[in-house]
Amino acid sequence: MTDQLAAVQPLLDEYADVEKQLSDPTVHDDQAKARKLGRRYAELGKIVQAVNRYREAENELEAARELAGEDDSFAAELPGMEAELESSHAALLKVLAPRDPDDIRDVIMEIKAGEGGDESALFAGDLMRMYMRYAETKGWATQVLSSTPSDLGGIKDAQIAFKAKGNPSPEEGIWAQLKFEGGVHRVQRVPVTESQGRIHTSAAGVLVMPEADDNDDEITLDPNELKIDVFRSSGPGGQSVNTTDSAVRITHIPSGIVVSMQDEKSQLQNKEAAMRVLRARLLAEAQAERAAAEADMRHSQVRTVDRSERIRTYNFPENRISDHRTGYKAYNLDQVLDGALGPVIQSCIEMDEAERLANANGRAE
Repeated sequence: MTDQLAAVQPLLDEYADVEKQLSDPTVHDDQAKARKLGRRYAELGKIVQAVNRYREAENELEAARELAGEDDSFAAELPGMEAELESSHAALLKVLAPRDPDDIRDVIMEIKAGEGGDESALFAGDLMRMYMRYAETKGWATQVLSSTPSDLGGIKDAQIAFKAKGNPSPEEGIWAQLKFEGGVHRVQRVPVTESQGRIHTSAAGVLVMPEADDNDDEITLDPNELKIDVFRSSGPGGQSVNTTDSAVRITHIPSGIVVSMQDEKSQLQNKEAAMRVLRARLLAEAQAERAAAEADMRHSQVRTVDRSERIRTYNFPENRISDHRTGYKAYNLDQVLDGALGPVIQSCIEMDEAERLANANGRAE
């Protein structure tokens, strides 16, 4: 363990340096930089706490062993102290296992109706409400950047921004919680349009992207590579809902990514929303390329960016929710759709954590 504590010293030094930077008032003049430092400070803080806990347990056990030969009361405490040292050691290994560096980021989510017509659009609407209610339970701020309603009250597609308050620790970051939601969500139920009471299966797709900062190192946006068009907003069925050209379409020429926004009343607001989504998509693309290039990339991380994989089934007749990656199954679908998504997400987090620890231990051996 001495070698591991020596290896962690650079992180402790970095923590002290970040703490010093954050105490400088001029740093906060650059909000993006201050936010980035705050996130790193929260991440390193967990490691500092774990190291301090381990060192304290180690020192107490060492002192108790020295006194045990003279005082039986200290000898009686040794088993408990040894267990505490073992527990603190496991906790330290846990925080030292490499994390996804984006865990602390905010998120932009896209939900799209898939095969199944109106029923798929209704289900996409259910998913949107589920995620927004879950966000409420976590204290996150949400903003619907765009949504296209369907005729029966569902949504054809929607883009939602989720933003954390303050500087959460990495494990409490929004990306850490929602990154496993990307993929195909399948629903089995009797559609409202079905007169015979037959169960149909349809699906909706979810894409989850970490939101890029304005000065993110991984992406560069050259204004000369953007084609920006403006047009008149329209509602369901093509009806005009705005008499001015406030809708915005941005095309990133090198990648071919196209983002359109029309929900806001002003052209400037729609442009800002479109740029947020464009930056998030470019960041997700850069990360996917990086993941493909890293031979030791964890399988669970690769799955989070696979939008074609069927990840979960929502069975209404049995009130059952099943996650196909982790084997999680529960019969409280009504509660899950009302925002009680925590246990489902936790099953994915635990699967990912087990893989990270296994990989870390494998490298240590």
